[in-house]
Amino acid sequence: MDLLRHLRLFVTVADELHFSRAAERLGMAQPPLSQAIRRLEKELGAELFDRSQRGVRLSPAGAALLEEVHELLAREERLRTLVRRAADGGLGTLRAGVPPDTTAAVLSALLSACAEHAPGLSVDLQEVTTEEQVRLLSCGGLDVGLVHHPVDATELQLGPEISLDLGVVLPRTSPLARLPEVTLGELSGHDLVLFPRAHAPGWYDRILDVCRAEGFVPGRLRHASNPEFLLALVTAGHGVAFDQGPVARKEPRVAWRPLADRPLTLRISGAWPAGRGAHPAARRFAELARGVLARDHTATRRREGVPHPGDDSPRPWSVVYG
Repeated sequence: MDLLRHLRLFVTVADELHFSRAAERLGMAQPPLSQAIRRLEKELGAELFDRSQRGVRLSPAGAALLEEVHELLAREERLRTLVRRAADGGLGTLRAGVPPDTTAAVLSALLSACAEHAPGLSVDLQEVTTEEQVRLLSCGGLDVGLVHHPVDATELQLGPEISLDLGVVLPRTSPLARLPEVTLGELSGHDLVLFPRAHAPGWYDRILDVCRAEGFVPGRLRHASNPEFLLALVTAGHGVAFDQGPVARKEPRVAWRPLADRPLTLRISGAWPAGRGAHPAARRFAELARGVLARDHTATRRREGVPHPGDDSPRPWSVVYG
Protein backbone atom coordinates (compact mmCIF):
# COMPACT_ATOMS: atom_id res chain seq x y z
CA MET A 1 0.00 0.00 0.00
CA ASP A 2 1.00 3.63 -0.46
CA LEU A 3 1.57 4.43 3.20
CA LEU A 4 2.16 8.17 2.77
CA ARG A 5 -1.00 8.58 0.73
CA HIS A 6 -3.04 6.73 3.35
CA LEU A 7 -1.50 8.83 6.11
CA ARG A 8 -2.56 12.02 4.30
CA LEU A 9 -6.10 10.67 4.11
CA PHE A 10 -5.94 9.86 7.83
CA VAL A 11 -4.85 13.42 8.67
CA THR A 12 -7.77 14.88 6.75
CA VAL A 13 -10.28 12.63 8.51
CA ALA A 14 -8.63 13.44 11.86
CA ASP A 15 -8.97 17.17 11.10
CA GLU A 16 -12.65 16.91 10.15
CA LEU A 17 -13.70 14.02 12.44
CA HIS A 18 -16.37 13.42 9.83
CA PHE A 19 -15.92 11.03 6.89
CA SER A 20 -18.37 12.80 4.57
CA ARG A 21 -16.80 16.22 5.08
CA ALA A 22 -13.29 14.72 4.77
CA ALA A 23 -14.27 13.00 1.51
CA GLU A 24 -15.69 16.23 0.14
CA ARG A 25 -12.53 18.09 1.09
CA LEU A 26 -10.41 15.44 -0.62
CA GLY A 27 -12.60 15.43 -3.72
CA MET A 28 -13.48 11.76 -3.46
CA ALA A 29 -16.46 9.59 -2.53
CA GLN A 30 -16.92 8.53 1.10
CA PRO A 31 -16.86 4.72 0.60
CA PRO A 32 -13.33 4.65 -0.94
CA LEU A 33 -12.11 6.93 1.86
CA SER A 34 -13.59 4.67 4.55
CA GLN A 35 -12.04 1.64 2.85
CA ALA A 36 -8.64 3.38 2.72
CA ILE A 37 -8.76 4.13 6.44
CA ARG A 38 -9.70 0.50 7.15
CA ARG A 39 -6.68 -0.64 5.10
CA LEU A 40 -4.44 1.69 7.07
CA GLU A 41 -5.79 0.38 10.37
CA LYS A 42 -5.21 -3.18 9.21
CA GLU A 43 -1.67 -2.28 8.12
CA LEU A 44 -0.87 -0.67 11.48
CA GLY A 45 -2.76 -3.25 13.56
CA ALA A 46 -4.93 -0.77 15.47
CA GLU A 47 -8.18 1.11 15.10
CA LEU A 48 -7.48 4.80 14.60
CA PHE A 49 -11.02 6.11 15.10
CA ASP A 50 -13.82 5.36 17.48
CA ARG A 51 -16.93 5.25 15.31
CA SER A 52 -20.39 5.49 16.90
CA GLN A 53 -23.77 6.96 16.15
CA ARG A 54 -22.75 10.03 18.08
CA GLY A 55 -19.86 10.71 15.70
CA VAL A 56 -16.22 9.99 14.98
CA ARG A 57 -13.33 10.65 17.31
CA LEU A 58 -9.69 9.68 17.47
CA SER A 59 -8.82 6.54 19.36
CA PRO A 60 -5.77 6.58 21.65
CA ALA A 61 -3.80 4.91 18.82
CA GLY A 62 -5.09 7.51 16.34
CA ALA A 63 -4.13 10.39 18.63
CA ALA A 64 -0.61 8.99 19.04
CA LEU A 65 -0.28 8.54 15.28
CA LEU A 66 -1.48 12.06 14.54
CA GLU A 67 1.30 13.55 16.67
CA GLU A 68 3.92 11.69 14.63
CA VAL A 69 2.42 11.88 11.18
CA HIS A 70 2.57 15.69 10.92
CA GLU A 71 6.34 15.60 11.43
CA LEU A 72 6.67 12.66 9.05
CA LEU A 73 4.81 14.46 6.26
CA ALA A 74 6.77 17.64 6.88
CA ARG A 75 10.02 15.69 6.60
CA GLU A 76 8.79 14.15 3.38
CA GLU A 77 8.13 17.60 1.91
CA ARG A 78 11.58 18.81 3.03
CA LEU A 79 13.07 15.72 1.39
CA ARG A 80 11.27 16.41 -1.88
CA THR A 81 12.40 20.04 -1.79
CA LEU A 82 15.98 18.98 -1.09
CA VAL A 83 15.99 16.59 -4.03
CA ARG A 84 14.48 19.20 -6.37
CA ARG A 85 17.10 21.76 -5.33
CA ALA A 86 19.88 19.27 -5.93
CA ALA A 87 18.45 18.35 -9.33
CA ASP A 88 18.24 22.05 -10.25
CA GLY A 89 21.87 22.63 -9.24
CA GLY A 90 21.12 24.44 -5.99
CA LEU A 91 23.12 22.08 -3.76
CA GLY A 92 26.50 20.39 -3.77
CA THR A 93 29.71 21.71 -5.30
CA LEU A 94 30.26 23.29 -8.71
CA ARG A 95 33.85 23.15 -9.96
CA ALA A 96 34.29 26.24 -12.12
CA GLY A 97 37.34 27.32 -14.10
CA VAL A 98 38.09 31.01 -14.71
CA PRO A 99 40.88 32.58 -16.81
CA PRO A 100 44.04 33.58 -14.90
CA ASP A 101 43.57 37.25 -15.82
CA THR A 102 40.14 37.47 -14.15
CA THR A 103 40.13 40.44 -11.79
CA ALA A 104 39.36 40.28 -8.09
CA ALA A 105 36.32 42.49 -8.63
CA VAL A 106 34.84 40.08 -11.19
CA LEU A 107 35.56 37.04 -9.00
CA SER A 108 33.92 38.68 -5.99
CA ALA A 109 30.86 39.74 -7.98
CA LEU A 110 30.54 36.30 -9.55
CA LEU A 111 30.68 34.51 -6.20
CA SER A 112 28.13 36.94 -4.77
CA ALA A 113 25.78 36.34 -7.71
CA CYS A 114 26.09 32.57 -7.29
CA ALA A 115 25.45 32.81 -3.54
CA GLU A 116 22.35 34.92 -4.14
CA HIS A 117 21.00 32.58 -6.81
CA ALA A 118 21.82 29.29 -5.06
CA PRO A 119 22.75 29.77 -1.38
CA GLY A 120 23.20 26.03 -0.88
CA LEU A 121 25.65 25.63 -3.77
CA SER A 122 29.38 25.69 -3.07
CA VAL A 123 31.37 27.13 -5.99
CA ASP A 124 34.95 25.89 -6.22
CA LEU A 125 36.66 28.50 -8.42
CA GLN A 126 39.90 27.41 -10.07
CA GLU A 127 42.33 29.59 -12.03
CA VAL A 128 42.72 27.68 -15.31
CA THR A 129 43.73 28.67 -18.85
CA THR A 130 41.32 28.12 -21.72
CA GLU A 131 43.35 25.23 -23.14
CA GLU A 132 43.47 23.48 -19.77
CA GLN A 133 39.78 24.13 -19.15
CA VAL A 134 38.87 22.37 -22.40
CA ARG A 135 40.89 19.35 -21.32
CA LEU A 136 39.44 19.26 -17.80
CA LEU A 137 35.87 19.72 -19.02
CA SER A 138 36.33 16.81 -21.42
CA CYS A 139 37.73 14.45 -18.79
CA GLY A 140 35.43 15.42 -15.91
CA GLY A 141 37.90 17.53 -13.95
CA LEU A 142 35.70 20.64 -14.20
CA ASP A 143 31.94 21.19 -14.30
CA VAL A 144 31.97 24.54 -16.07
CA GLY A 145 34.50 27.08 -17.28
CA LEU A 146 34.90 30.53 -18.84
CA VAL A 147 36.81 30.17 -22.10
CA HIS A 148 38.34 32.61 -24.57
CA HIS A 149 37.22 32.26 -28.18
CA PRO A 150 37.93 30.90 -30.70
CA VAL A 151 38.06 27.51 -29.00
CA ASP A 152 37.56 23.88 -29.95
CA ALA A 153 34.11 23.17 -28.54
CA THR A 154 33.55 19.79 -30.17
CA GLU A 155 32.58 18.09 -26.90
CA LEU A 156 31.29 21.17 -25.13
CA GLN A 157 28.09 23.14 -24.75
CA LEU A 158 28.66 26.90 -24.94
CA GLY A 159 26.68 29.57 -23.15
CA PRO A 160 25.97 33.16 -24.26
CA GLU A 161 29.03 35.17 -25.28
CA ILE A 162 30.21 38.51 -23.95
CA SER A 163 32.41 40.69 -26.16
CA LEU A 164 35.05 42.82 -24.41
CA ASP A 165 36.90 45.53 -26.34
CA LEU A 166 40.62 45.72 -25.62
CA GLY A 167 42.83 48.79 -25.43
CA VAL A 168 46.60 49.15 -25.35
CA VAL A 169 48.84 49.49 -22.29
CA LEU A 170 51.77 51.85 -22.93
CA PRO A 171 54.61 53.35 -20.92
CA ARG A 172 53.23 56.65 -19.63
CA THR A 173 56.20 58.47 -21.18
CA SER A 174 55.37 57.16 -24.66
CA PRO A 175 54.27 59.83 -27.17
CA LEU A 176 51.31 57.59 -27.99
CA ALA A 177 50.07 58.02 -24.41
CA ARG A 178 49.24 61.63 -25.29
CA LEU A 179 46.69 60.52 -27.87
CA PRO A 180 42.99 60.00 -27.01
CA GLU A 181 43.07 56.70 -28.87
CA VAL A 182 45.64 54.63 -30.72
CA THR A 183 45.50 52.68 -33.97
CA LEU A 184 47.21 49.32 -34.21
CA GLY A 185 49.33 50.64 -37.06
CA GLU A 186 50.77 53.33 -34.75
CA LEU A 187 52.23 50.56 -32.59
CA SER A 188 54.52 49.47 -35.43
CA GLY A 189 58.07 48.91 -34.21
CA HIS A 190 57.06 48.12 -30.64
CA ASP A 191 57.54 44.76 -28.99
CA LEU A 192 54.35 43.06 -27.79
CA VAL A 193 53.74 41.44 -24.41
CA LEU A 194 51.22 38.60 -24.65
CA PHE A 195 50.06 35.70 -22.55
CA PRO A 196 51.74 32.38 -23.49
CA ARG A 197 50.12 30.80 -26.54
CA ALA A 198 49.43 27.59 -24.61
CA HIS A 199 46.90 29.47 -22.46
CA ALA A 200 44.45 30.13 -25.32
CA PRO A 201 45.91 29.22 -28.74
CA GLY A 202 42.89 30.37 -30.76
CA TRP A 203 42.74 33.81 -29.16
CA TYR A 204 46.54 34.22 -29.28
CA ASP A 205 46.63 33.55 -33.02
CA ARG A 206 43.64 35.81 -33.58
CA ILE A 207 45.41 38.74 -31.88
CA LEU A 208 48.49 38.39 -34.07
CA ASP A 209 46.41 38.02 -37.24
CA VAL A 210 44.50 41.23 -36.51
CA CYS A 211 47.71 43.09 -35.63
CA ARG A 212 49.37 42.10 -38.91
CA ALA A 213 46.26 43.01 -40.90
CA GLU A 214 46.24 46.47 -39.28
CA GLY A 215 49.94 47.11 -39.91
CA PHE A 216 51.39 46.16 -36.54
CA VAL A 217 54.07 43.47 -36.78
CA PRO A 218 55.67 43.27 -33.32
CA GLY A 219 59.45 43.58 -33.30
CA ARG A 220 59.58 40.87 -30.66
CA LEU A 221 57.04 38.82 -28.77
CA ARG A 222 57.41 38.59 -25.01
CA HIS A 223 55.21 36.46 -22.78
CA ALA A 224 53.76 37.16 -19.34
CA SER A 225 51.35 34.91 -17.47
CA ASN A 226 51.14 37.20 -14.46
CA PRO A 227 49.57 40.69 -14.81
CA GLU A 228 52.23 42.14 -12.51
CA PHE A 229 54.98 40.81 -14.76
CA LEU A 230 53.17 42.19 -17.80
CA LEU A 231 53.06 45.65 -16.20
CA ALA A 232 56.73 45.41 -15.25
CA LEU A 233 57.72 44.65 -18.85
CA VAL A 234 55.66 47.56 -20.22
CA THR A 235 56.99 49.92 -17.54
CA ALA A 236 60.56 48.93 -18.40
CA GLY A 237 59.94 49.75 -22.05
CA HIS A 238 60.04 46.15 -23.24
CA GLY A 239 56.81 46.38 -25.20
CA VAL A 240 53.12 47.24 -25.19
CA ALA A 241 50.24 45.02 -24.15
CA PHE A 242 46.50 44.67 -24.70
CA ASP A 243 44.03 44.87 -21.83
CA GLN A 244 40.51 45.98 -20.94
CA GLY A 245 41.87 48.66 -18.59
CA PRO A 246 41.84 47.36 -14.99
CA VAL A 247 45.41 46.00 -15.11
CA ALA A 248 46.86 49.32 -16.20
CA ARG A 249 45.25 51.21 -13.31
CA LYS A 250 47.46 49.29 -10.89
CA GLU A 251 50.61 50.98 -12.17
CA PRO A 252 50.92 54.80 -12.42
CA ARG A 253 53.89 54.49 -14.80
CA VAL A 254 51.73 53.08 -17.59
CA ALA A 255 48.78 54.49 -19.51
CA TRP A 256 45.81 52.72 -21.07
CA ARG A 257 44.33 53.99 -24.29
CA PRO A 258 41.45 52.59 -26.36
CA LEU A 259 42.19 51.20 -29.80
CA ALA A 260 40.59 53.11 -32.67
CA ASP A 261 37.69 51.25 -34.30
CA ARG A 262 37.86 48.50 -31.64
CA PRO A 263 39.82 45.97 -33.74
CA LEU A 264 40.49 43.57 -30.85
CA THR A 265 37.43 42.13 -29.18
CA LEU A 266 37.83 39.35 -26.65
CA ARG A 267 34.90 36.93 -26.72
CA ILE A 268 34.24 34.91 -23.57
CA SER A 269 31.53 32.40 -22.81
CA GLY A 270 30.74 29.69 -20.33
CA ALA A 271 31.42 26.12 -21.42
CA TRP A 272 30.38 22.79 -19.94
CA PRO A 273 30.35 19.15 -21.05
CA ALA A 274 27.72 18.32 -23.64
CA GLY A 275 25.23 15.59 -22.84
CA ARG A 276 23.26 14.43 -19.83
CA GLY A 277 26.26 14.30 -17.52
CA ALA A 278 26.49 18.09 -17.28
CA HIS A 279 26.17 19.69 -13.85
CA PRO A 280 22.65 21.16 -13.51
CA ALA A 281 24.07 24.51 -12.35
CA ALA A 282 26.56 24.88 -15.23
CA ARG A 283 24.27 26.79 -17.60
CA ARG A 284 23.09 29.17 -14.89
CA PHE A 285 26.70 29.83 -13.84
CA ALA A 286 27.55 30.73 -17.45
CA GLU A 287 24.61 33.16 -17.59
CA LEU A 288 25.56 34.76 -14.28
CA ALA A 289 29.19 35.10 -15.40
CA ARG A 290 28.16 36.80 -18.61
CA GLY A 291 26.09 39.32 -16.65
CA VAL A 292 28.93 40.03 -14.23
CA LEU A 293 31.48 40.49 -17.04
CA ALA A 294 29.12 42.79 -18.95
CA ARG A 295 28.56 45.02 -15.91
CA ASP A 296 32.27 45.10 -15.11
CA HIS A 297 33.18 45.99 -18.71
CA THR A 298 30.63 48.81 -18.80
CA ALA A 299 31.91 50.20 -15.49
CA THR A 300 35.51 49.98 -16.73
CA ARG A 301 34.69 51.87 -19.92
CA ARG A 302 33.05 54.64 -17.93
CA ARG A 303 36.03 54.93 -15.62
CA GLU A 304 38.39 55.07 -18.59
CA GLY A 305 36.25 57.63 -20.39
CA VAL A 306 35.48 55.39 -23.35
CA PRO A 307 32.10 56.30 -24.90
CA HIS A 308 29.51 53.65 -25.54
CA PRO A 309 27.53 53.44 -28.77
CA GLY A 310 24.97 56.23 -28.68
CA ASP A 311 26.77 57.99 -25.82
CA ASP A 312 27.45 61.63 -26.81
CA SER A 313 28.79 62.64 -23.39
CA PRO A 314 32.24 64.30 -23.17
CA ARG A 315 35.27 62.04 -22.89
CA PRO A 316 36.96 62.64 -19.52
CA TRP A 317 40.38 61.35 -20.66
CA SER A 318 42.85 60.89 -17.81
CA VAL A 319 45.69 63.37 -17.50
CA VAL A 320 48.95 62.18 -19.01
CA TYR A 321 52.04 62.99 -17.02
CA GLY A 322 55.34 63.32 -18.84
